[in-house]
Parts: sequence; structure tokens; C-alpha cells
Amino acid sequence: MLEAVIFDMDGVIVDSEPWHLEANFELYEELGFTLSREDYATFIGKTNSEMWVFLKSKFALPQSLPELFQRQVQKKIQLLQKHEDGLIKGVLPLLNTLREKGIPIGLASSSPLEYIETILKKYQIAEYFQAVVTGEDMAKGKPAPDIFLHTAGLLGVKPENCVVIEDSENGVKAAKAGAMKCIGFKNINSGGQDLSLADRIVDSLEDISIDGLQALINRK
Repeated sequence: MLEAVIFDMDGVIVDSEPWHLEANFELYEELGFTLSREDYATFIGKTNSEMWVFLKSKFALPQSLPELFQRQVQKKIQLLQKHEDGLIKGVLPLLNTLREKGIPIGLASSSPLEYIETILKKYQIAEYFQAVVTGEDMAKGKPAPDIFLHTAGLLGVKPENCVVIEDSENGVKAAKAGAMKCIGFKNINSGGQDLSLADRIVDSLEDISIDGLQALINRK
């Protein structure tokens, strides 16, 4: 039986990738280096820590990692406050349906906890999630399955009875590495991610139903 649904946040719950890109590229410019859109897309789904460890080494940045993390988070939060809209179409009806059916819901995001909590507060959706996990607390970020397995553990469910909803290649790989079913959401703002490993790919969250989620669990 379907025991839980675990959502990624950026690009699945909120259409935040455009302002993530804006914030990051503003910060890259301030730090004195440039990055191609193709290279940037490889970081989608990964933690900020992983991105900044790589960039600090590649560009010999003098700033400390904590300083880089904090500057990035603050830029993202500033841009977030400018956006009145942002929730992905169909996410609220889906969250409400899952809650009505008594199906536990988890949130597993690579973003820092400060940013996750800002999103949950701004859009008043914290009440839907029985577990909220940041990849910054995991030994390995996506595409490793740690974050999804930890979230399933907090929810008290078996990984094989969970469905993950993801918009990134790294996220889909993480879900499948954790023996979970995965729906890949094709968000046009997420950088042309390869979702081919997902059990199902949708163009809209409105295409996801309880019956469809259960059918994924039943699939061998």
C-alpha cells in the first residue's frame, strides 16, 4: 500500500529555480567569476554545501564556506520576498487530497533549513508535512538516497511504499537509489533535467492522483 509521499521543494512545491538562478548569478558576479548555464544546471538538486565546496576550489575563492553559504541564503530570501506568487500549480490540491486521505507527507529538500522554513512560512504550508528534512544535515546529498531514506524513517514508513516527487535528475537518481517509486515533474524552469529514470513523468502536478500514486506502488 501507498504509505507516504515525499516532495522535493524547489521546482516541485515552489517555482523557485528562476530566482535561485538570479540570486546565484548575482553572487557569482560579486565574487568575480562566471559560470555557464549548462554547468549551473548540474548543481540543481544538490546541496548548497556541495556547490560551494566545488566553486571555492575551482575559483580559489578567499571567502570561508560559511560566509558563502550565508550570502547565498540571504540573497535568495531577499528575492523570495519580492515574489507574491510561486506555488506550483496543482500542489495545494494534491497536498489537501493526501491529507484528507490520511497519507503522511514528507518534505526533503537540498536547500538550507533557514530557506525551507522561510518558504513554509511565506506560503503557509508547514501544517501539511509530518517530516521536513534538509540535505545539509545528510552525510551525502542527492543523488545519494540519504535524504529520502531519512525522511521515510521519520515518517515511520517503508521506502518501497513511498512515492517521491522530483524535478531534478539528481533527485530522481536519489529516489531510485533508495528503492522508492518516483514521479518526475517536468518543470521548464529547472534546466532541462533528465528525468528518464523516473517511474512516471508528468507535465503538471494536476496529473497526479491517489489512484495513480497507488498504481506506482503496485507496479513491480
